[in-house]
Amino acid sequence: MQQTDNSQKIYYTLRIAVAMCFIGHGAFGIITKPIWCNYFGVVGIDHALAYKLMPFVGSVDILMGLLILIYPMRILAVWLVFWGLLTASMRPLSGEPFPEFIERAGNYGAPLALLLLCGVKKNIRDLFTPMQANPQINKETLARVILCLRIIVFLLLAGHGWLNLIEKKALINQYTSLGFPSPSRAALAVGVFEIIAAFSVLIKPIRPLLFIFFIWKTGSELFYPQYGIFEWIERGGSYGVVLALWFATGRNFYGDHLKNIHSLFKKSKPLMVRQ
Repeated sequence: MQQTDNSQKIYYTLRIAVAMCFIGHGAFGIITKPIWCNYFGVVGIDHALAYKLMPFVGSVDILMGLLILIYPMRILAVWLVFWGLLTASMRPLSGEPFPEFIERAGNYGAPLALLLLCGVKKNIRDLFTPMQANPQINKETLARVILCLRIIVFLLLAGHGWLNLIEKKALINQYTSLGFPSPSRAALAVGVFEIIAAFSVLIKPIRPLLFIFFIWKTGSELFYPQYGIFEWIERGGSYGVVLALWFATGRNFYGDHLKNIHSLFKKSKPLMVRQ
């Protein structure tokens, strides 16, 4: 019963997280967020055309997010992994720091974890069937999901911590608006905390700490002064993967599958060694 309950909680958490991410991201297209012009510029699109395309791109994102909630086909998850990677990569390609890419690991990691949980099908027809929570999920599949979640949570925490250490302007503005006497020191403290948290999750996720990290992410993302609620919704992938990992580390659930994570590496060794 414990495995069934938790696997379903992970499934619904990831579905909601993916929907939040792409609905929030789509909202920025509808309101024509100016910084998007930089990302269109990577592929040679000028500002005038970029502003015309933004509402269309935003509408597609919102549609994808809603479909994940209503009829979650595998093809949607495949597309959202690709689209999440593409849009995140546009940030460093447009001149932003590289941690902007890994900080958005939830955008592409949440749909990837959902896809792994529900199974990747080779039959093209199955790509258009809805993903469902499988109460009889095998231990090896679940081990892959847990490993994926650990890596994604590590990336998003480490990326955000890195942005604090290099004193990203938007973060410094946040700490200034919150009344910190020394925003740079606040950024340093947050950066060190988040990077330590990232490595703790990668090495061995501890359930009480995961819940603290979940509260931290959901709370700290509320302080974007300009776009507020849209920024918070768009980061749903980040909260979702932390919460999904918290469910995965439940009593009598995570312990049974930890050894299967190690077995994945053992099975991969013969593939990496060539005679």
